[in-house]
Amino acid sequence: MRTAWIACHWLPGWRGTWASIVYTQYGNLPLLQVVSVTGLWGITFLIAWFASTCNWLWDAGVNCKPAVQGMGICLGTIGAAMLLGGARMALFPAKSPTVRIASISKRDVKLELSDEIVARLLAGKPTTEDLTAIREWSGPTDDDLLIRAERELQAGAKIVFWGEGNATVLKADESALIARGASLAAHYQAYVGMALTVLRTSGSPSVENKLVLLQPDGQVAWEYNKARPVPGPEAAMQVRGDGRLRALDTPYGRLTAIICFDGDFPDLLAQAGASRADLVLDPSNDWRAIDPWHTQMASFRAIEQGTNLVRQTSRGLSGAFDYHGRQLSAMDHYQTSDYAMVSDVPTKGVRTLYSRLGDWFGWLCMAGFACLLVTALRSRK
Repeated sequence: MRTAWIACHWLPGWRGTWASIVYTQYGNLPLLQVVSVTGLWGITFLIAWFASTCNWLWDAGVNCKPAVQGMGICLGTIGAAMLLGGARMALFPAKSPTVRIASISKRDVKLELSDEIVARLLAGKPTTEDLTAIREWSGPTDDDLLIRAERELQAGAKIVFWGEGNATVLKADESALIARGASLAAHYQAYVGMALTVLRTSGSPSVENKLVLLQPDGQVAWEYNKARPVPGPEAAMQVRGDGRLRALDTPYGRLTAIICFDGDFPDLLAQAGASRADLVLDPSNDWRAIDPWHTQMASFRAIEQGTNLVRQTSRGLSGAFDYHGRQLSAMDHYQTSDYAMVSDVPTKGVRTLYSRLGDWFGWLCMAGFACLLVTALRSRK
């Protein structure tokens, strides 16, 4: 049962890890350190083992010695995992210097575009009037983001970025907007992450969902396009990234980034562990139905890969986590009007066993399941 359950959770990779029961254990940090060794599959195994052992004991009764012994072994293993996890947190704390990171979300400063304009834009047939309306709609929001980013830089932040796609810009105006961000980065000698929704006026797909990272010298370090758009309308309209995480060595550690739904895929974040990234920026955009669940899920990637992670979430919970999964700061979009979060984040990560060996435990369980299946089929024959 335990190996079969892991197989059922592992195979539907197109949806990420949404179906994983492991996320119900969020907050149990001693237990969650297991994922730094086995990934999600170790805790999946423990949950399934405990459930099946409880069922065995229920059916057999407390007078059944093998069932009682089985429960003892199961509970002992879970207890040992938690003790070792607690020891890891206590003996190997994140003691590196920290960097001040400010992350913000857009404020609604103007009404949304009409459905007719959006439809013509997505069809690649916007009128001149439509383009003017788009600039008049997006301009105030983009200006507000830059003004607030500068405010955080003045307050001492060394890295500033905002939520997924918060700055909307026409493709023809993209370079001018990036130049404004570059000017801020150069003036304050800091790193500025501009999460952009770039609208193409012709061709399909019609939207680029990207993060542009600007260096203290005002140069573009890299552009990262979202690699895993949400299946459905978002995937249909967005340019899909190449799936390669970018990395940059900075005075505050090696820096990389993902965008929102990317964080649901441990295989994508494996690149962060392999490149020994110290810090992951995660501009995101959620909605009520998945808040705060989605941000809590992202914290598991930090433990798995040994990175520190900052997730700025429009319409959801924003949070910063160290590589043990400890929450360093948080901001609830629905409980604030400023939409800004300041985090002091460690500048060094660690190399975990899972970041080195990947899904070794998952493959081991799959092999075990295959062997048990073959044995069962032979027994029937």
